[in-house]
Amino acid sequence: MSRTARIERTTKESSVVVELDLDGTGKAEISTGVGFYDHMLNALSKHSLIDLAVTATGDLHIDAHHTVEDVAIVIGEALKIALGDKAGIRRFGDATVPLDEALVHAVVDVSGRPYCVQTGEPEGQQYVVIGDRYIGSLTRHVLESIAHHASIGLHVRVLGGRDPHHIVEAQFKALARALRVAVEPDPRVTGIPSTKGSL
Repeated sequence: MSRTARIERTTKESSVVVELDLDGTGKAEISTGVGFYDHMLNALSKHSLIDLAVTATGDLHIDAHHTVEDVAIVIGEALKIALGDKAGIRRFGDATVPLDEALVHAVVDVSGRPYCVQTGEPEGQQYVVIGDRYIGSLTRHVLESIAHHASIGLHVRVLGGRDPHHIVEAQFKALARALRVAVEPDPRVTGIPSTKGSL
């Protein structure tokens, strides 16, 4: 059974098309107009092994917020559709990922219950501009939007870090590795991995 999704979303602030394949090889084609965000989504695809194609245009003359957040919303919606009834998946995944001095721990529960906790970024990270448009505060928006629209539980803890680029990139890579484990089929699981019988 194909675990894929394609979603188009258009508002007065942005136009977004996302295609993904949970059983891919980490192939990415990303174009959002926000260079650093493209870099992060490429890393998300590469390290989760989820094939991801994203095309987005938005009101970047205002700032990157709408475009970045709307892309994350659509990625979350696509993940939810591609997961289907979630039968046979591992459900839980966690990863601790270093990037030089930065270290991040991420835990995913494909629970059907949206929740996101992100902690540990150093003070001032939310105000840093990376590249020409990406503001540090957007990282939390991305994580929250993916978690809520995919209906997953997500905890991300920044355990250390100094360089703003490394701090963000380690979070995306840790999410990717945790997602990779959580969404993959487990040959020992039959049916829905929940005592309730649904996720």
